[in-house]
Amino acid sequence: MISKNGAKGKRMSTLEPYTDKRDLTDSIIGNIKESGIDNRNITDDGLSQSLTPDDIQKLREECSSSTEIVTQLVENSKSFSSKTEYSQEKYLKKKEKKYFEFVQIKRPNIRLIAEIMFRQCADKICYLRMDQLSQLVSYSGVCGVGNYLLYESGTNGLLPATLINSIGSNTEARLVHMHPGNVPQKQALLALNLKQEQLDRCISADGVDDDAEAAHPAKLMKLDGNGVDDKEATQPQPQPELVDGNDTSRSDSGKVGKTTNKEQWMIDNERACAILRNQVDGLIICAKEHPATIAKSLLPFVKPSRPIVIYNTSREVLADLYMEMKSTYSVTNLKITSNWMRSYQILPNRTHPEINMDGNSGFLLCGYTVR
Repeated sequence: MISKNGAKGKRMSTLEPYTDKRDLTDSIIGNIKESGIDNRNITDDGLSQSLTPDDIQKLREECSSSTEIVTQLVENSKSFSSKTEYSQEKYLKKKEKKYFEFVQIKRPNIRLIAEIMFRQCADKICYLRMDQLSQLVSYSGVCGVGNYLLYESGTNGLLPATLINSIGSNTEARLVHMHPGNVPQKQALLALNLKQEQLDRCISADGVDDDAEAAHPAKLMKLDGNGVDDKEATQPQPQPELVDGNDTSRSDSGKVGKTTNKEQWMIDNERACAILRNQVDGLIICAKEHPATIAKSLLPFVKPSRPIVIYNTSREVLADLYMEMKSTYSVTNLKITSNWMRSYQILPNRTHPEINMDGNSGFLLCGYTVR
């Protein structure tokens, strides 16, 4: 990426193809023949560089490559030859970061999206680190066969994207993605660029009961220990029909105009209800809300001997839920787990743990349903 001065003093960057994969540091460090033993005689007085800011700016406009710029900076530095080899490499790395900017285009995948979202703002994905995310998928048993129920809020779509990716394309499995509010979070799911048939098997349904004519998963939550109310289960459902958004729309209060036509969100809710009536093969909960009420409402929709996984950033919340489920719910083999990961810098003679890192990434409560 080559930076030039644009109009009105603004900088303009031009992207050009770059085929040489060598680091700028490696190409320059081989030509350096002199280095110091230590840095005791180096004084940081700001006078070691003979080039002025105007000269450097002129170099950036005239030179076609960043290697030429950094080479000129090294040649005009009075203290560079007195630095140790480590200090010289550190100096070049710093200049490389400033003058050797490049953009790398990669095909999106779950690992890259999870790392980017965690690095940018971890609290927006409930501090779900990649290793904890893989543990969650492993315990939930999500695969290309069966139906799965997910209640998610606060991960910007990272969890449904991970589960849909694990389900795979051209399979028979489906995912019911329950969420609070009218609009599901799908940022990470859309960023994967999945096939449409794969996206269609992620059925988003809100878990809030309202006065809509369509069936809602929230209505199915009103059940006893044996399943759905017989009256609701046997009630015939009209054939869904798509309609333009101008004919009927969902208002801010969550109500729908009286019409025989149905919008997409109503059709998705009916599809979710049909799956929940037949029960699912796994339950995953990741919410900023307290999971106790959510788990109590959704557990009857899970078949016997199926896994449940509940993620939360607080150990105390899951510990209370653990004791409650031990004494109340039909769940066995309960356990609370947590991953502790330490990142290391791996460099010649400079291998050590990272100075700044997050050691914890939330907790998992896992178990299996029984009848």
